[in-house]
Amino acid sequence: MRDLWTAPAVPRPVPLPPPAPAGAVRRRPGGRWPGGRWPGGRWPGGRWPVALAVVLLLAQMAFAMVTTAVRQTPTIDEPVYVGAAVEYVREHRLRHNPEHPPLGKLVIGAGAVLADPRAGTGFTGDQGRLGRHLLYESGNDPWRLMLWARLPVIALTLLFGLVVFAFARELAGRYAALAALALYCFSPDVIAHGSLATLDVPAAGFVLTSVWLTWRARVRPRTYVPLAGAALGAALATKMSALPAVPVVMALAAVSVWRASSAGRRLGRAVAAAAVVAVAAVAVVWAVYLMVDPRLRWDPEQPVPVVRGLRGLLVHLLPFPEAYRDGMRMQFALENRPWQGFLFGRLYDGSLWYYLPAALLVKTPLGMLALWAAGAAAAVAIRRLRPAAPYVLAAPVVLLAAAMQGARDFGTRYAVFLPLFLAVAAGCVTALRRRWASAGAALLVAFTAVSSLRTFPYYLPYSNEAFGGPGRTREWLHDSNVDWGQDLGRLAERLRERYPGERVWLVYKGSGVPAFYGIEACDPRRVPLREVRGLLVVSDSAAAKATGRLAGLIGGSRPVDHVGHSITVYRR
Repeated sequence: MRDLWTAPAVPRPVPLPPPAPAGAVRRRPGGRWPGGRWPGGRWPGGRWPVALAVVLLLAQMAFAMVTTAVRQTPTIDEPVYVGAAVEYVREHRLRHNPEHPPLGKLVIGAGAVLADPRAGTGFTGDQGRLGRHLLYESGNDPWRLMLWARLPVIALTLLFGLVVFAFARELAGRYAALAALALYCFSPDVIAHGSLATLDVPAAGFVLTSVWLTWRARVRPRTYVPLAGAALGAALATKMSALPAVPVVMALAAVSVWRASSAGRRLGRAVAAAAVVAVAAVAVVWAVYLMVDPRLRWDPEQPVPVVRGLRGLLVHLLPFPEAYRDGMRMQFALENRPWQGFLFGRLYDGSLWYYLPAALLVKTPLGMLALWAAGAAAAVAIRRLRPAAPYVLAAPVVLLAAAMQGARDFGTRYAVFLPLFLAVAAGCVTALRRRWASAGAALLVAFTAVSSLRTFPYYLPYSNEAFGGPGRTREWLHDSNVDWGQDLGRLAERLRERYPGERVWLVYKGSGVPAFYGIEACDPRRVPLREVRGLLVVSDSAAAKATGRLAGLIGGSRPVDHVGHSITVYRR
């Protein structure tokens, strides 16, 4: 077989062929593959226009993410991950933040250690204290350290853009690939969370990669089935929320091998393919834990809760290290805690099953929403794309259904896999044999790009035009949808420039240390009401959930300024 990356391509998508008969060769006549001709050959007019478009799209995304990373102070979760990452890389011990597996933090740590942070060994505080100690109490520059911790996640996010491009091109051709990549690169959620030292985008990207590799296994199962399992293992070793994808990827691998095998051996090989995916995924998880500590010492910093019933049995049966299983027990304990949510101006206890779809309606560009729906419909309706529909749609549907059962209504980051998978699906719109379809897709991509560019550099509080844009997101949502503690540095600048010397009262929701950035402020909830005079500065997530004393303070003040669409300045 010719080298995969030098085989010829055709100038337009080729319909998917019917299932190969028994004994058929894996490569179709004339170089045709299940998703069209292999995309490594020459495009009409040369490769350079397509390559240039890819470079430009990824370059603007990189610029947006790096610019955002440079200006944002640590969000609520980042100090925990960075502190644990440095501990994993330098001390090789599993102690802090066991509720998330190590791989994503090892990626973060690969950048953080390049900043050569000073930190004492053997820290005994909790994981939140560990992060604050590293950033603010050890003589490090938190701006520099956070940037270096975020850069590997940014690089990984850009690489996943290439997966989106390749997947869409194999399904429906170069125009589909460019449309899919453009939607990915202009997604405010992907830019926002891909520029942070967090785990949501890496986990989603590894799941997408595993599904893409199962699609390729239709042609070369011996090569791509183990790789799909390894990519799935990388997702599991990054976030436990990827576990619902395991049966989906196993089933897709079985389907791919079934189609690639002769009639007499299909069932056995399909079952073997599913098993290989599972074994490879488990092996990667174990390898990641061994990379942190070859002796697998497990000394949790916090008590491990007891989980009973079906959940407890599930955790007990998982073939993963004890640290992984204890992390799952902690996750289940978090799910049992009483959380508060905020949706469309309503503060509520517990969770709402429709929270994530409603939040996505607010946080997703309108053009992107339209293309997601049209692309999913096209993948199901167009006969030559129908075999690919399960690969594109099954995993996000299962993951979304699982996420909707969660108890923490904190943000669309729990569904950040949707912009990845549905970008690929959206590219399928260009496969329609109608001129208006391609023109409409181009207009919707342009509308999405304009909407995304208009919010620069405030991607975290983005909301689409139907909900008033990022300036009004705080009216509909809270927490990581709008205010995750990211604008403490901007607040310090604003106070110095516009309100020098004024008394400041601060209610800040975040992990940053205000005094480090030069903000001298007191908590207005700890003094008599009559003493609160001057500037009242409140994080919008705290304002959304304000009751009692804080609600009275806000009600007796007038807003005079907004910082980064996440912090409101009042005057009393």
